[in-house]
Amino acid sequence: MDDSIDWGQHRVVQMRRGTAEARISELEAAVASLAAERDAAVQSRDVLAAELASAHERMLAAERERDRLVQAHERLRVELERLKRRLTVAKAERVDTTQLELEFAEKLRELEEVAGTLGMKESSDDPEQPQKKRKKKPSGRRDLADLNLPEERVEITDPEMERLVAEGKATRHGVEESRRLMHQKAGLRCVVIERVKYRLFDEGAGRTTVVTAEQPPDLLERSIFTPSLAANVIHEKVDKSLTLYRIEEDFRRRGVSLDRATMSRRLEDLGATFGATVLHEARLEAMSRAFCIATDATGFKIQPGRHGTSERRPCKRGHFLVLIADRDHVFFEYMERETSEAIAKIFEGFTGHIQADAKGTYDILFRAGPPPSPDEPPREAAREVGCWSHMRRYFWEATAISKSEIAREGLARIGRVFELERLWAHHDPVKRKRLREAHLRAHVESFFEWNNHQAALIEEPGYVRRALQYTQRHEAAFKRFLDNGRLVLDNNRSERALRKIAVGRKNWLFAGSDLHASSLGHLLSLNASARLHGLDPEAYFRDLIRVLPFWPRGRYLELCPRDWPATRAKLDPQQLAAEVGWLDVPDVSR
Repeated sequence: MDDSIDWGQHRVVQMRRGTAEARISELEAAVASLAAERDAAVQSRDVLAAELASAHERMLAAERERDRLVQAHERLRVELERLKRRLTVAKAERVDTTQLELEFAEKLRELEEVAGTLGMKESSDDPEQPQKKRKKKPSGRRDLADLNLPEERVEITDPEMERLVAEGKATRHGVEESRRLMHQKAGLRCVVIERVKYRLFDEGAGRTTVVTAEQPPDLLERSIFTPSLAANVIHEKVDKSLTLYRIEEDFRRRGVSLDRATMSRRLEDLGATFGATVLHEARLEAMSRAFCIATDATGFKIQPGRHGTSERRPCKRGHFLVLIADRDHVFFEYMERETSEAIAKIFEGFTGHIQADAKGTYDILFRAGPPPSPDEPPREAAREVGCWSHMRRYFWEATAISKSEIAREGLARIGRVFELERLWAHHDPVKRKRLREAHLRAHVESFFEWNNHQAALIEEPGYVRRALQYTQRHEAAFKRFLDNGRLVLDNNRSERALRKIAVGRKNWLFAGSDLHASSLGHLLSLNASARLHGLDPEAYFRDLIRVLPFWPRGRYLELCPRDWPATRAKLDPQQLAAEVGWLDVPDVSR
C-alpha cells in the first residue's frame, strides 16, 4: 500500500513536472515572442525617431523658406507700393502738412522759439541678303512759281550800279529771279528775290557788260527756306516736341511739299552753326563767370550706324546734361556716355558752385585735380550745393511705404525749412542771407543733429535708414545754401528743364546719330534760354538766322537770348524785318 502511494505521488509529481515544463515552454515562447516584439518595437521606434528627425528638419526648412518668402513678399510689396506712388502720386510728393504739424507741434514750437520764427506765416507772394533700296532719282529743284501762294517781292540793288544808272552810264537790264518760302502766322507766302541786273556801258572799249547785284550772305544758301520758315520748323520740332513727320504732314495739308529729310538736314546744320558761334561764346562766359550752375541728366536713345551692313541693331543710349548758369544761360550738352570724365570735360575750368543730385559721376568736380600741364596750377575743386527736394524725396518714400514715425518727423522738419525759405524768396541776396542766419540756421542745425542721432540708432536696412544715411553723408552740401543768399534750396529748375527732353523722346523716339543729338541739344539750349528771358523762341530764332551771317567774330555773345533785346534795339527795323537782304551791323562803340 505504501508502494502504491509512492507511485501515485510519483505520478502526481511527474504530471506536475510535465505541466511545469509545458508552462515553462509556454513562458519561454512568450518571452521569446515579447523579446521579438520588443526588438520590433525598438526598431520601429528608431525608424519613427529617424522619421521624426527628418520631419523636424523638413519643418525647419519649410519655416526658413516661409520666412524667406515672407521677406521677399514684403520687399516686393514695398517696391510695388513705391513704384505705384512714383507713377501716380510721387511726382507731386503730396504730404498732409497739417497732420504733420499736429503730430509734431510741440517739437516744432520748441524749434521755432529757438530760431525766433514762432508765429511766422507763409506769405503769398527709341531672303538672306535683302535687296538694297534704290535711291529715288533726283527730280531737280522744285518750281515755287507753280505754287498758288501770295508773293512778296524783295528787290536787291547794287548801290554803285544805281549811282551809274543815275549818271546815265548804265541802265537796268531786267532782274534775276529766285524763289524761297517764307512763313507767316497768317499762312505761307512765296518770297520772290529780284537781283537787279545792270547793263554797263564802256565807251572806251566800245562794249556793254551785264552785272547782277551780289547775293547777300545767308545761312540758308541754295535752300527754299527763309529765316521765318526755318524758325517755324525749329519751333514746331523743339518747342512743341513734334516729329518731322507731323510737320511734313502739316505742310502737305497747306499745299506745300516739304519733306522731312530736307528739314532734318537743315536743322542739323543750323544747330551745329549755333553751337559753334553763339553757344560757344555763351559757354565760355558761363564757365568763367557763373556763380552757380544747376545741372541734371537724363537718357536719350541714339540710332546706331549701319557700318556697311543691313543688319538691324538696337538703339544705343546717350545722355543729355542740362546746365543752368545763374539766370543767364541754359545749355543742353549731349554725352555718348554719362561718365565722370565726360562730366569733367563739360565743366572744365569752372570753379564756382554746382548744384546737383548726389550721383557719383559728379564727385570728380568737387575734388582738386592735377594740373592740365606742368606750367599750370592744379585744378581747383568746385563747391557742391545739395538739393533739399532730392533729400525730401527719400523721407517721403520712407513715410509713404514704411509708415515710419521717424520719417514723418523728418518730413515735418524739412517742410518747415521750405516754408521759412519761401517767406524771404523775394528779398535780395544780402537780406536773404541775413534772415537765414537769424532764423533758418537754427532749424537746419537742429534737423541734422536729430538726423545723425537717428542714423546711429537704426541698424535695420530699409527706406528709413537709407534716407537718414543719405542726409548724413551729404550734410555739408545741404548746409552750403546758408553761405550765400544767391544759392537756393533745391535743384527743381534743372528737372523742369529736362521735361522738354522727356516729352520729346516720347515723340521723337531717338536721334539719328550722335551729331544729330548734339545739334538738337544746341537748338534746345537756345529755345530754353529764350524762354528764360521772356522771348518768343520762334521770333528769336528767326532774327538770329537773319543776322548771324553778318555778325563779326568775337561779338557772338551779343546774339545770345540774354543780350538780344539790347542788340535788337540797335538794328534797323526795316532791314531786320526783311527776309533776305543786306543788314548793317551796329558799331560796339556807340
